[in-house]
Amino acid sequence: MRLLHTSDWHIGRSLHGAELLGEQEAVLSGLADVVAAERVDAVVVAGDVYDRAVPSADATAVLDRVLTRLRAAGATVVLTPGNHDSARRLNFAAGLLAASGVHVRATVAGLDEPVLLSDAHGDVAVYGLPYLEPELARHELGLPAARSHEAVLRAAMDRVRGDLFLRPGTRSVVLAHAFVGGGLASDSERDICVGGVDLVPASVFDGVDYVALGHLHRPQSLSDRLRYSGSPLPYSFGEAGQDKQVWLVDLDAGGLAGVDAVPLPLPRALTVLSGTLDELLDDPAHTGAEEAFVSARLTDAVRPADPMRRLRTRFRHCVHLEWSGGGGSDGRSYQERLRGRGDLDVAGEFVSHVRGGVGATAAERDLLARALGAAAREELAR
Repeated sequence: MRLLHTSDWHIGRSLHGAELLGEQEAVLSGLADVVAAERVDAVVVAGDVYDRAVPSADATAVLDRVLTRLRAAGATVVLTPGNHDSARRLNFAAGLLAASGVHVRATVAGLDEPVLLSDAHGDVAVYGLPYLEPELARHELGLPAARSHEAVLRAAMDRVRGDLFLRPGTRSVVLAHAFVGGGLASDSERDICVGGVDLVPASVFDGVDYVALGHLHRPQSLSDRLRYSGSPLPYSFGEAGQDKQVWLVDLDAGGLAGVDAVPLPLPRALTVLSGTLDELLDDPAHTGAEEAFVSARLTDAVRPADPMRRLRTRFRHCVHLEWSGGGGSDGRSYQERLRGRGDLDVAGEFVSHVRGGVGATAAERDLLARALGAAAREELAR
């Protein structure tokens, strides 16, 4: 049995306002080519299919086309909701989809009802655990005192192991969307932590042959049988330069036989550039970034006028801009820089800052002084 482990598609996500649907469809549709070339039996998607609970019509259309391509390539599909998804919406028409070979596992009640796949060695039971929000799942699991993600996931896995006990000799795969201890996070995941209650020890998943994890966007292995596939695209500039992949998982008669990484293409690179505006616009060393998504960090001593428009004359996919020049470069804290200075001086410096170094006129300073005086009198009258 050969599986393709993927997760965190986040269909509908944008990058600083830039739509990514085209790039997402290109990469996800390309999984069908992997299915055909590697003779994959099933594709498993461990949560965060969409980027939001109520996806756009365009996002649902992309998912429809991707699933159609995967089925046409010959793979069964099993997917579960993550913390970004609405489990109830994702579960719509699950019965009809199952008849066509796309299996949605989105309910707590059905988490111990596996999708059964068969090969020459017998059955493989694929269990899909939806993201289990502790405050909601504890009641459905009959554990009103459970408050952590570990507690509800442990209860869910107890149910999975109970079902497996009744299927002697059956190999097993679990899909779960969780932050497992030892995993390395990126800055594009939505935090599911409340006082550490999200962290789950790897031992929760003992007793199954392979655990296909979702939630963390960096591909990584916690053990041979416990892995994150990561997201198929970088969703923050903190992931710039990070290789994206899916896992090709082989099961033989004895269980897990091997896991190999399959690299994914990157339709548009992410690049962080730093320098003065003139340097970024003129330096030939940045030619390779002209078609990339760009985050620019300007180091000009004075904030340039209209920097984003000017950057986009060269980097048309520049989507993020920071200015690190000007004040604050002497290493002092903001509080230290203000110590001993009057309100009028601080307000005047703010005017100069937002104007790119052009200070307030005498008339404007007079207006600021009167406004500050009025504010002070109002405060005393309270």
